[in-house]
Amino acid sequence: MPETNIAVGLDIGTSKVCIAVAEQDVSGSLKVLAEGFAHSEGIRRAAVVNINKTVAAIKAAVAEAERASSIVIHGVNVALSGAHVHCIQSSSEISINQSGVVNESDVHRFLEKARANIQNLDINHEIIHVIPQEFIVDDQDRLLDPTGMAGMTMRGSVYIVVGLKTKIRNIRQCVERAGLKIVGLTFKPVALGMAVIKEREKRGGVAVIDIGAGTTEVTLFLGGAIHYSEVITVAANDITLDIAHGLQVDEEIAERLKIKHGCADSRISSGNEDIVIEACEGYPQKTVQRSLLNLIIEARMMEILELVRDALMASGSYEAINAGVILTGGGSLLQGAVELAQLVLGLDVRIGYAEGAAGGMNRIGAVNSAVDATALGLVAYVYRNNMSGKNSFATSAAVPEIAEPKSKASQGSEDVSAVQEKSVAWKKVVDGLQEWWEKL
Repeated sequence: MPETNIAVGLDIGTSKVCIAVAEQDVSGSLKVLAEGFAHSEGIRRAAVVNINKTVAAIKAAVAEAERASSIVIHGVNVALSGAHVHCIQSSSEISINQSGVVNESDVHRFLEKARANIQNLDINHEIIHVIPQEFIVDDQDRLLDPTGMAGMTMRGSVYIVVGLKTKIRNIRQCVERAGLKIVGLTFKPVALGMAVIKEREKRGGVAVIDIGAGTTEVTLFLGGAIHYSEVITVAANDITLDIAHGLQVDEEIAERLKIKHGCADSRISSGNEDIVIEACEGYPQKTVQRSLLNLIIEARMMEILELVRDALMASGSYEAINAGVILTGGGSLLQGAVELAQLVLGLDVRIGYAEGAAGGMNRIGAVNSAVDATALGLVAYVYRNNMSGKNSFATSAAVPEIAEPKSKASQGSEDVSAVQEKSVAWKKVVDGLQEWWEKL
């Protein structure tokens, strides 16, 4: 099969698995070829709790993306997040090479020294990223890319992302058992920032708040570089559980009520009509007041946003957030979420869609959503770091040659098990090219 210049991002979330397949055009924009989604039950608060269910969800999302794009996916760039991931500030200083001009080797030595300067990193953790925050060449500061600058010394700070080895191993097992190769592991806030932060916002301070199903992730970017991150283990699923307990309904009904009728800000919720919950599985029909539903939602969302505010205050850079706050993730789509966030945080707030990555998104047959921003940010990360040309993410689905028809005698003598093996081998191709076959 011919190789393609395609990148694939995989986001394994608490409620769903998202996969994005894209390629970059000559203008630098990403052309989204396909996306795949599957309901996830094997993840809890961004950590694997059931290997088999997680593997099944990954396979289902991959199958959907392969059918839509007519390619076969081999490798993926996987988002990594959760309470087990934390970040360490480190610094470094080196002498620039004899030419007096910073080159890639100098940058590599700088990062390696910053990595070596970490103290008290126990054997249970591994380093995921060493992310530069600022380079200073002699007296020239606030440099994100020092390559080509003349000087004698280079110093600066880096953000080192580490994660628990056992948690990372579980993610690796799930992806590999789904038949995929992990091309890279990317800290989720980094990918998300690439997807939702606009170019003009990079020049100031901007906070990205990802309200997912199991966790809420707070990330602060200053001058285009990540400077602070924290994971809060209260998120959208907690709202659903509150509704289930408060209204005495099961979780599935509570989730539907939240999405269809819920509002996070009582100041803008309209009416106090009764909401009818249809009878199911022998239980009688019941009604609930919309005002009570919204009161439950607002209380928990208020708690989440207050924890977010505390995290931003703890960063020491709250006053530097002059570009505002970007809300993303499924929890951000609740009616009134933006208005309540503006009230609690005291900052400008907008919903973040996947439009900042690599200069824009040209989406084919896909719906722009704050839910799939991470997967699209992952593919943008691949191209920014020149990973696509070095790794095989996918191959085009080749059209099989049509063989000459066999005689009935030879057909009858063919081994049945061999036929079955061939059928399985071509299943992905046949699924992806179903329309082509129907025209023959």
